[in-house]
Amino acid sequence: MRTYFILLIFFISASVNGQFRNYSNEFLNIGVDAAALGMSKSVTATSGDVNSIYWNPAGLVKVNDYQGSLMYATYFADIANYNFAGFAMPIDNKSSIGFAIVRFGVDDILNTTELIDNQGNIDFNRVSLFSAADYAFNVAYARNMILDGFQFGFNAKIIRRIIGDFATSWGLGFDAGIQFERNNWSFGLTIRDITTTYNTWAINEEEFEKIQNAIPGQNQELPETTEMTKPKLQIGVAKDFTISRYFSLLSSIDLRMRFLKTNDLIATDIVSIDPAVGLQLDYDKMAFLRVGIGNFQNITAFDNSKSLSVQPNFGIGFKYRGIQIDYALTNIGSVGNALYSNIFSIKFDYSFFRQ
Repeated sequence: MRTYFILLIFFISASVNGQFRNYSNEFLNIGVDAAALGMSKSVTATSGDVNSIYWNPAGLVKVNDYQGSLMYATYFADIANYNFAGFAMPIDNKSSIGFAIVRFGVDDILNTTELIDNQGNIDFNRVSLFSAADYAFNVAYARNMILDGFQFGFNAKIIRRIIGDFATSWGLGFDAGIQFERNNWSFGLTIRDITTTYNTWAINEEEFEKIQNAIPGQNQELPETTEMTKPKLQIGVAKDFTISRYFSLLSSIDLRMRFLKTNDLIATDIVSIDPAVGLQLDYDKMAFLRVGIGNFQNITAFDNSKSLSVQPNFGIGFKYRGIQIDYALTNIGSVGNALYSNIFSIKFDYSFFRQ
C-alpha cells in the first residue's frame, strides 16, 4: 500500500509539472517482430510468445519454456537502425516473466555547430560526429486469471534517450493488457502508457548557447525539460480457421486508438482510430505466409485535394526444431527510391530441445 501511495504521488506531481505531448516516444509505436509487422501489427489478440512483452504482456502466459527473440531493421534508406532483443520464461504453470530492450538510433550525424570559427572562417576540421539513440528497457509479467480463458499482464518500461552531448532524458511508463480465448476466437486489449509515460530532459546549456542565436529571433529559449506521453488503446479480435489437415488461416483485426485528432481513417476531437487487418496462412505450423494492411491516413495535398493512403505489408516465416525465422517487407520509413524496409527476426524456443 505504501509503494502504491508513493507511485500515486509521483504521477500526480508529474501531471502537474509535466507537459503533455501528442507525439512523444514515438519509437515505441513502430512495433517489433517481423511476423507481427507482416500482419500490419494486428496481433493484440493473438500474440503469445516472447514478443508479447511489447504487443500485449498478457500473452506471456503462453510461454512454456525459455524463449528468446532478436530483430534487426533499417529505416529511412538505412539511415536509422531499429533493434529488439527479448527473453521470457515461465515462473510456474500460471504465470510468466519477460525482459526486453528496444533501440532506435541514427549514428554518425554531422555536428556542424562549430563549423565557423570566431573569425568567420569555415573549418571542416571542427566538424564532429554524434548519435541520437532511443532506448527502452522492459520488464513484463503475466498471469492466468481465475475466469477460464482470461489472462492479464503488465509491462514496466524505463526509457533512455540520448542526443549526442546536447541532451539526455530518462522516462518511466507502464503498459497493461488482457486476452481472452474461446472456440478458436481470440480477443485482446492493450493500454499503452496507462499511467502516462513521464520523461524528464537534461539539456547541455553550454552546447545550447552555441546555436541559440544562430537564427535571429529563433531558438532563444531553452525547450521544456519535461514531457508526458498520453495513453493509447489497442483492441484486437482474431479467428483461427482450419482449412485442411495441414493448412490453417488466422485472420485478425486491430483498432489502434489515440486520444487526439490525427489524420487516421476515423478522426474526432476525442479519439482517432487506425484499423489494421492481417492474415496468416500456415502449413503444419512450419511455414507461414502473411499479408496485412493498415496505417490508413487521410492526406491533404497543397491544393487542398483529399486522398487516402494505406500501408501494405507482406511476410514469410519458417519454423524448424525450435528456431523460427521471419521476414517482413513494409514501407514504414520509406524515402526516395527506398520504397520498402526489410525486417528480419529470429525466435528461439528451448522447449523443443527438452523433447
